Order: sequence, then C-alpha cells, then structure tokens
Amino acid sequence: MSEKIMINGEGITRSFPVPGGEFQALKGINLKIGEGVFAILKGRSGSGKTTLMNILSTLDDPTEGEVYLDDERVRDLSQRARENLRRRKMGFVFQSVSLIPSLNAYQNVEFALRMAGGRINKQSAYRVEECLKKVGLGNRMTHMPSEMSGGEQQRVAIARAFVHRPSIIFADEPTAELDSAMAARVTETFKRMSREENITVLMTTHDVGLMGAADEIIELESGERIS
Repeated sequence: MSEKIMINGEGITRSFPVPGGEFQALKGINLKIGEGVFAILKGRSGSGKTTLMNILSTLDDPTEGEVYLDDERVRDLSQRARENLRRRKMGFVFQSVSLIPSLNAYQNVEFALRMAGGRINKQSAYRVEECLKKVGLGNRMTHMPSEMSGGEQQRVAIARAFVHRPSIIFADEPTAELDSAMAARVTETFKRMSREENITVLMTTHDVGLMGAADEIIELESGERIS
C-alpha cells in the first residue's frame, strides 16, 4: 500500500427535502482512503452508508462539501466526464450480482472489459482468466449463472469489477444475501484482490463478523462519522 490518497471527502453533507423542512442524511463527513486499502463502511440500516457511497462514486452530489478521487475534484467534472471516470477507473459490486443470465462466467467478465473500453485479444483473454482464477473459479469459467451458487456468482461479480484494473472499487452490501461462511470468503477475496492489484476497495456492510478483514473501518451513525 502506498501513501497516495485515492478517496478524499471533505465536509460531505447531504440533505433531502421533507414535509416541513429537510432531512440531513449526512452531516459533515470527512474521510481519506489510500491506494490499495480495503476499507469497510459500517453502520446500521439508515445510517447513511449508501448515500455516502453514491456521493463518493459520483452517482450523486453532496449538498455541501467536496469529493476528490485520485486528486481530481468531482465538482469540476461534467456528467460525461463522470461517466467516463466510472467506466474506466471504477468497478462496482452490488448486493444483487446482476450477471447476464445468457452469458457464462468468462463471458460476463469479458463483457465488463469491453464496456470499459478494453481491447479483446490474447492479452485480454489472459486477464479474464487470471481474474476468475484469482477468485477461485478457474474451473467454473464456462458455467452459466444458473449453474452457480450465490457465493460463486458474487465472486464472478468481483472478477468483473477488477478485470479492467480500475483505481477504485465500490461494493455496496455485496455479502448481504450470503450465509456467514460465504460472506467471510467473499470479503477475504476482496481483501486479497485489493492487495494483489493495489486497488482501493470501499465496501459497505453492517455485519460485524466481517470487520476483521478491513485495513480501515469507517463507522456511520445517523449520518455522522463516529469512528
């Protein structure tokens, strides 16, 4: 891990209008996450985790405050520039894996590489295979999503997020639908891939059993950072 800061949030506030006033979902959040760090964003349902994740990943804007990604101020970017940033420099993993059901594991990962603008050649084929092997699915590349367990599908989603070598991966509750053993295995996969690829990973969860895998824990409560 280097000392380079990949995610920098300064005074992030997010308010939503409600009858009779406004609701503050986030209240002056400050955070810095370095390159190659596996960070967990912790908090109960309604604590503001997903709101903060959406802001840090450029899907939403803060009401107040600034977000810098790899020293680039998000406020200065056009919508097209943000879309390009997400496509080329970010990877995403969600609670619902959203694999394409008509494509096998290899094809799902290769499709993500195409969407990120990668060329499809011998080198890219090696990269797709490498990522699937790293998540323990080297012998499942030709299997369809319907032939895989929930944990295997989630590991395909992880390979898909890493394949284009992004700078940052955002994972929003990726273990929520898995049993505790598989959730721990998927979390360890994130940590190992983050180390091996030197990619910053920010994962949200409320599962206290997964905290030991994190390099850094950021805890929210009622929209405020408490640790």
